[in-house]
Amino acid sequence: MHREAAAPAAQSGLFGDFRLLVGLFIALRLTLAMVYQPYVLERYDADGALAPVERGLSMFGDYQYFFQFAQLSDEGLLPYRDYWYEFPPVWSTLFIGAYRLLAARGTVDFSAWATMLGLLLVAADVGNLVLLRRLARRLHDDETAQALVWVYALLAAPLIFPWWTFETLVALAILAALAGLVAGRLGRSAGAVTVGSLTKYTPLLVLPAVWRFFPWRRALRMTVISVTLVGLTLALVVAWGGELGVASLTAQYNKASYQTIWALVDGNWRTGIFPSPEAHFDPDIAAAPLGNPAVIPGWLRLIFFGTLGLLIYARTRRRDALGLVAFVAVTFVLFFLWAQGWSPQWTVTLAPLILLVFPTRDGVLTCVLLSVLAFFEYPVLFMRSASTGGEIGGALVLPYAATIVMRTGLLAGLAVALVRRLRGIGDAASV
Repeated sequence: MHREAAAPAAQSGLFGDFRLLVGLFIALRLTLAMVYQPYVLERYDADGALAPVERGLSMFGDYQYFFQFAQLSDEGLLPYRDYWYEFPPVWSTLFIGAYRLLAARGTVDFSAWATMLGLLLVAADVGNLVLLRRLARRLHDDETAQALVWVYALLAAPLIFPWWTFETLVALAILAALAGLVAGRLGRSAGAVTVGSLTKYTPLLVLPAVWRFFPWRRALRMTVISVTLVGLTLALVVAWGGELGVASLTAQYNKASYQTIWALVDGNWRTGIFPSPEAHFDPDIAAAPLGNPAVIPGWLRLIFFGTLGLLIYARTRRRDALGLVAFVAVTFVLFFLWAQGWSPQWTVTLAPLILLVFPTRDGVLTCVLLSVLAFFEYPVLFMRSASTGGEIGGALVLPYAATIVMRTGLLAGLAVALVRRLRGIGDAASV
């Protein structure tokens, strides 16, 4: 009888140990890195030429693409100055810096380089875990916070994407910015927004919430700091690179639609991946849409979603920390619905925001369903279209279109649920 009564308490203590969870979180990822080390095989293609084939944890990701850019540094070629590169400078600095560090000891092996970057992003994901718990304790309670970090640790997207791309760094910046806002430390939040926006531009979407939840003087100060620092850095990129610098900053916005409901309307059935690094020496290619033009132009979509955002801004009733996080979440969801393209790694950004606002079974299932749809779209469907250059066709059209429609509907439903939460409706309910 005494042993049976003690079992639940012991179990509660085991799962309530955050340090144990962090240890398991790291150990699982280190073990996978040992068992499924990223590496590249040289095989002959149909034309008899040697073609690198990636294997291991990074197999379906962008690491080989990044590695090709890093190799250009052996010839003294750098992004923005010698070729255009489609993202701001933080990530390119990291992956080229890692390459040069290894190059100081000799020829750089892809496996060592990719593992170094993967472990760096795993460390960033530990930061996400810590920040998620800190925010959840502030928004809810200790028990809920501990439950949410266990859920996050078991989600597939945060486990896989650090070995594919760098979205983990973006999520870290967003959570760090939120932690600063919730604590009333806007200077710290401005730093996180700045670094995050120089990794990928999306962390700037945190700023509308600052204007909604803080006095205008403090909001103005944070906005000026963030926008000025980001603007100055990008201005230096343009000054250093000239035409190639401009091409780097505009390449993302010149792309045709991809992997969204807008892409279905436009008849674009491909991913949003850019051409091989060799094409990045020509700035004209950065301006090429690489697909059919938009049937519904971006500015028209912006009017619709911008108006919707302003209505949400005006009608938000919650002014507490949960309302702030919900406002940031709905801002990101509206942006993803507006954007001409969709990237599966955006689930890494959305997952912690969903869990924080909806710490319920339905909130967890929403994260799981987003991940399942993302991975079904890529790699499942697109890997089966590899012979067509990554373009969906034939029997894959129907499941591909259905996946996009389901994901769009899920995001639209999530936006409605977030608006209800912001208006104080159904606070005790789930998504």
